[in-house]
Amino acid sequence: MKYMHPRPSSIVAALYTARDLNVDVAILHGPSGCSFKHARLLEEDGMRTLTTSLADNEFIFGGQKPLEDVLRYAEDTFHPKRMAVIGTCVSMIIGEDLQSAIDGAGITTPTISVDIHAGFLENIAGVLSTLESAAEAGWITEEELARQRLVMQAANDVERARGAASQPYIEASRGDLKHVAAQELVRLARYGKKGVAILNAKKETAYMFVDALVALHDVCPDADIAYIANLEQRGLPKTRGDAERIATELSARGVKAELLGALDEYGANGDRLGKRIREIRPDFALITGVPHAIPPEYTDGVECFSITNGPRQVAPLKAIGHEHVMVEIDLHPKTLGVRSIVESEFGAVLRSLP
Repeated sequence: MKYMHPRPSSIVAALYTARDLNVDVAILHGPSGCSFKHARLLEEDGMRTLTTSLADNEFIFGGQKPLEDVLRYAEDTFHPKRMAVIGTCVSMIIGEDLQSAIDGAGITTPTISVDIHAGFLENIAGVLSTLESAAEAGWITEEELARQRLVMQAANDVERARGAASQPYIEASRGDLKHVAAQELVRLARYGKKGVAILNAKKETAYMFVDALVALHDVCPDADIAYIANLEQRGLPKTRGDAERIATELSARGVKAELLGALDEYGANGDRLGKRIREIRPDFALITGVPHAIPPEYTDGVECFSITNGPRQVAPLKAIGHEHVMVEIDLHPKTLGVRSIVESEFGAVLRSLP
């Protein structure tokens, strides 16, 4: 399928995966404008992101020397423990040998090369290319690489089946009014209806998505609600650390949650969560993060309040029967570099109700 709305970039996915591997400096080998927004955001998250700033003449004659220069600069200036060189469309087209530049730079910092470009239909290509290089360098085990292949494919399958990759073009939407949905959610909780509140979030986005669960507990502490969160300890170094911090804070704020799945298993978690929904048999469900991972047969007859950060995820969620769909705009930038729960718009609205 050819998508006619913007789709995530494999180059950006490689950058985020490098960050999850605790890379201190990532170097984009390409033009200065390539992936600049995410490069800046990742600096907020503690990973320095440099560029070789290839100019048009280097598109023709090659850019190995600029890459070697930037590698030496990065090592001398930042004294990193790990570095990664991330390819771009330009480096791919002109046939740059990233590993040769790493070897020729004379650096001693452990550094991986990731030959990637933005021409892949699915951004998981950038994740897997980075992880394969990391496995070759001994940064992760072959077992973790195999696991990552499975969870990334599951995430991809969910997007194709019920997500933003399910149609050639999806109209962007801000979703339902948060105060209207919040009033209905609280009404159900306070009138004795049985509920389930689920966090099934992708990596660091959980810092804000989980706030809806905390807010619901703040407003309806005695309601018949089961809380579930994908905060088990599995995945890459940063992912495990994020899960531990969020779970600890969740408990400290009085929310007793069953842990089901890890923060990188959001795509593979649907059937497990669906089976728990069937066991609990709730009247309503609050699902935050990646609600569409749960196949619709599990939520049939359940009034769903779903929260996503994707404007193009609203229509697909409505199509599978979720009555209330809210969008947390700009959630991802607000969760980069944080180490504690961030208040969400929906959480703030819930807390404002009498």
